[in-house]
Amino acid sequence: MKIKKSYLSNPIAFIYNLALIYITYGLCRLAYLFENWTVMSEGFDQLSFWEAFKGCWMFDTSAILYTNALYAILMLIPLHWKEKDWWLGMTKWLYVVINSICIIANLADAVYFQYTGRRTNWSVFKEFSNEGNIGDIVGVELLNHWYLVLVGIALIAGLIMLYMRPRGRFPLRMLKDYLIYYAIHIVCFGLYIPITVAGMRGGATTAVRPITLSNANQYVNRSSEVALILNTPFSMIRSMNKDVFVDPKYYSREELDSIYQPIITPADSIVMNKKNVVVLIIESYGREYIGAYNPLPVLGGNANSQQTTDNSKPSLTPFTDSLIERSLTFDYTFANGRKSIDGMPSILSSIPRFIEPFFLTPAALNKVSGLAGELGKVGYESAFFHGAENGSMGFEAFAHATGYKAYLGRTEYNQDKRFNGDKDFDGMWAIWDEEFLQFYALQMSQMKQPFITSVFTASSHHPYAVPDRYKNIYKDEPDDPNVLCKCIRYVDNALRLFFETAEKQPWYKNTIFVLTADHTNLTARPEYQTDLGVFGVPIIIFDPSGDIKPERRHCIAQQIDIMPTILGHLGYKKPYVAFGQDLLNTPDSLTWAVNNTEGIYQYVKGDYVLQFTDDGHAKALYNYKKDWFLKQNLLGKTGKTEQQMERELKAIIQSYMERMVEDRLTMESPKP
Repeated sequence: MKIKKSYLSNPIAFIYNLALIYITYGLCRLAYLFENWTVMSEGFDQLSFWEAFKGCWMFDTSAILYTNALYAILMLIPLHWKEKDWWLGMTKWLYVVINSICIIANLADAVYFQYTGRRTNWSVFKEFSNEGNIGDIVGVELLNHWYLVLVGIALIAGLIMLYMRPRGRFPLRMLKDYLIYYAIHIVCFGLYIPITVAGMRGGATTAVRPITLSNANQYVNRSSEVALILNTPFSMIRSMNKDVFVDPKYYSREELDSIYQPIITPADSIVMNKKNVVVLIIESYGREYIGAYNPLPVLGGNANSQQTTDNSKPSLTPFTDSLIERSLTFDYTFANGRKSIDGMPSILSSIPRFIEPFFLTPAALNKVSGLAGELGKVGYESAFFHGAENGSMGFEAFAHATGYKAYLGRTEYNQDKRFNGDKDFDGMWAIWDEEFLQFYALQMSQMKQPFITSVFTASSHHPYAVPDRYKNIYKDEPDDPNVLCKCIRYVDNALRLFFETAEKQPWYKNTIFVLTADHTNLTARPEYQTDLGVFGVPIIIFDPSGDIKPERRHCIAQQIDIMPTILGHLGYKKPYVAFGQDLLNTPDSLTWAVNNTEGIYQYVKGDYVLQFTDDGHAKALYNYKKDWFLKQNLLGKTGKTEQQMERELKAIIQSYMERMVEDRLTMESPKP
C-alpha cells in the first residue's frame, strides 16, 4: 500500500493541538468565573467583552507557549526521526501531562481564590512548604468541589481523545524527498521561533516589555477581576523566583509604628482647596542637564545658577531654569529607582522601588492608590497621558490600578483631527514630545475641573533623535558630553511651548504643576556618576497663583514625597498610605530619601548617607555634603548618628515589606 506523502502533517497537527489548549483554558476560566461569581458579579456587566477577551488571549498565549515549548520543539524540529511511532507517542504524552497539570492548576485556583482574592503565584510553595496537613486539606477540598474534579477529568480526557496525531507519514527514499521535507520543516521551525518569542512577551514591537501580572489591570475595572484575565500557569511562571518581599521582622509591630508609620492622617481643622494637579514625568530628564541645578550645592553652586558646572557653556535647559526661578524646588532631589517602571509607582503612588521593580513582582496585584485614586474620592476627574502605543511599558495597567479614570495614548492622539496622527510618531517609541504635550494641554481643557492628570514623555530616549525639522537646530554640538544633549534641548523647548499653550487655558491659574523625571540616563559629569548622583532628578513644584512660595529649600526631596506634598497642600482630609513625606510640613532637618540599587539600600538624611545591605548589615556611612564622591567611610565613627539612621531605615524597610506581603497599601486594606 502506498503511503501518502504529507510534508505538513506535523505542523498542522501542532497548530490543531495548540488550538485545543486554548479551548481548555477558556473552559477553565468559565469554571473559575462560575465558582467565584458572587465576588465577580458586581460590575461584571461593565466589563468590555473585547478588552477582556484580548487580555485573556494575550495571557493565555504567553502561558501556553511557555508550558508547551518542549512539545513544540519535538513536533517541529527539522529531523525526520520525529516521524517514528515512538517519537510521536512520546510527544503526545508530554503534551497531555504538561497541559493536564495546567488544567488542574487553573481549576484548583478557582477554589483558592476565595481565600486570597488573586491568582496563585510561585510563593505558594514557600508559604506551605512546612505544612504537614496539605494532603488532608486537598482531600477535603476535592470532596467539597467534586464538580470541579469532574470538569478536570472531562477536560483531560478531551485532550487525550481529541489529540491529533500526525498522519501521512512516509519513508524518505529519494534525495528529492529529503530536500523537500527538510526545506519545509526548517521554514516552519524558523517561523515558530519569532512568533513564540513575541507571544511569550505579549507583543512584537520595540515598545513592548515582557508582560507581567500587573498588565492585567488594563483590561478590567476592578482589582478582583484581574484574576479572570490571568491564568494560573502564567501567574506561577512570572512570579517564579520573584518572591522578593520578605518581612525582616526587625521590630515588634508596636516598636515599628513608633519609629516609622506610612499612614498620613491629616488634621481635622484643614480646609480643602480643590486645585487641579498636573504631573509631568519627563523621560531621562536628569538634574545633570538642568542648568539651574548645577553646580551641585556641595560643590559650591548656588540656587540661581544658570550655568553648567564649569560655568563656561550655556544651559541646555533655559526654559526649565526659568521655571525653577518661579517654583518650589530643593537642594537634593532624588529618584527612588533607575527605570521608568520604578518611577511610575514612586511619583504617583509614593511607593519606592525596593529590591525589584514593584511592577514585576506578585505585589503588583495588591490594591494600590495614589494621587488619582485619593483625589477621585473627592470628585476629581483624572487621566493619564502617554504618547506610546496604548498599553506599552505597562503604564496603562498601572494607571488604571492606581485610580486614573482615563488613559490617552497614541490611539487617542491619532483620533484627534487637530493633529497629524502617526505623522508625528517618532518611528520607535511614541509621538514626539512637542506635539503630544500640545495634545495634552488641549485635552485638559475638555475635562471637568478639578482634575488630576499626568503625562509621561518619551523623546529623550534611545535612539536619541529629534524631529527632522529640528535636526539643524537641536544637533550634536562638538562640546556636548553625549548624544542625549540635543534631545534635552528639544524637550526643554517642548516644555516651553506646552506652558505657553497652558497659560491660555481656563484651568491654568487654578493648577499646581509638578515636573520631574522618571530616572536619570547617560551621565558625563563625575558628580552624577556617584552612588547618589545616579539618582539625581528634578522635583519642581510650580503654582502660577503663588500659593506655593517660589524658593529653593535647603533640604532633601524624593519622588515618593510628591504625593503627600501635593495632597497636604490641597488640604486633602482623608487618611492614606504613602511612604514619603509632606515636604511643606516637614522641617528641613528631618527630610530624607531612600533608594535601593544592586541589593544596597541608601538612606539619605541630614549630612549623611547610610548604605545598608539586603541581608541587614550597615555597609558604609558617608558625609555626602563634604564627601560627595563617597571616599571616606565613616561607619563606626559617628556614634548615635549612624545608630539612629540604621534604626529608621530598618523601620522603613520592614514597614514596606510587611505592607507588600500583607497587601496593605491602602487604608481600605484589612488590618494585620
